[in-house]
Amino acid sequence: MKMLGIEELKEHIEVTKGKVECPVRGCEKKVARQRGRFKKSGRFKCPEHNIYISPSTFEYEYDTDNLLWHGAEDLRLLNRLRAAKLASGMARDNSEDAVTWNVFRYLDKENLVVPVMERLIGVTLEEPEVIYWTYREAEDADWSEFDRAREEFGEHARGAGPDVIINSKNALLFIEAKLITGNETKPRKAKATEKLLEGGQHWFPRVFTSNYHTVAVEDKRYELMRFWLLGTWMAARRGIDFCLLNLVCEGREEDIETVFGRHISQSPARVFKRLTWEDIYRRVLECEEMSSGKDKIIRYFENKTAGYGRKGKLLRAFQV
Repeated sequence: MKMLGIEELKEHIEVTKGKVECPVRGCEKKVARQRGRFKKSGRFKCPEHNIYISPSTFEYEYDTDNLLWHGAEDLRLLNRLRAAKLASGMARDNSEDAVTWNVFRYLDKENLVVPVMERLIGVTLEEPEVIYWTYREAEDADWSEFDRAREEFGEHARGAGPDVIINSKNALLFIEAKLITGNETKPRKAKATEKLLEGGQHWFPRVFTSNYHTVAVEDKRYELMRFWLLGTWMAARRGIDFCLLNLVCEGREEDIETVFGRHISQSPARVFKRLTWEDIYRRVLECEEMSSGKDKIIRYFENKTAGYGRKGKLLRAFQV
């Protein structure tokens, strides 16, 4: 079905104790109100538009209904990602994974990773390879270098990886993308393991200015902490630069460079930087290349929604 956005959806939906109306313009159908964890059940499905509805968002029947790129080669990669460990929920309107795929798959397919990243972070990447959710096509598995870093710091369980990794000859980029969620994350255990603090020949105190409890528990930056630890170590082993990019929506996490930056040791060779989805949108607009793909991604940015707010108001995903 056609992807739904600002032009197709109601600006407000009616939500009562027991019912939620379909968000599609002109539709008068109402479904049972679901609470708690999102469920794809017939009770919550609009029979006319085949979407599952909650007070805050909706979900398509199939992931591909929410994805711009699903040709044969794209589907092959998506199926590999699913088999590996891709997070569920890509069919949902406010899915961060779906937005990540739609935007970075476009840049990848159109060979725009180098010019876009050069303009945004000032680094010219040599022979870049895009790795989604740590799955590397060349190995048909989790990227072995990333797994090696996990092992070095005692991560025996498969902890989540960055949403996108750009691996090049001269620089390593980790991109942690956010849409509706923030950067506050805490570890399951308040105390760091010995391996985490002493792995990589005591790498932690070399790249952090704060102790583990301060950055991970008190300041709730555990996820960013992990990626900074793993990424700086991986890049240092290869003698290349490292950049951890926090990709957020404009107007959100505006102080994250200061908040997280006070905990880390930065240098010209290792940098933490905040970027916005809107930065990428503007850079794509500036590109002289014209294609059907460019028209599609521009419309996506301009029409994309991120669910509904508390009072049933439609939320625009991007400020464009």
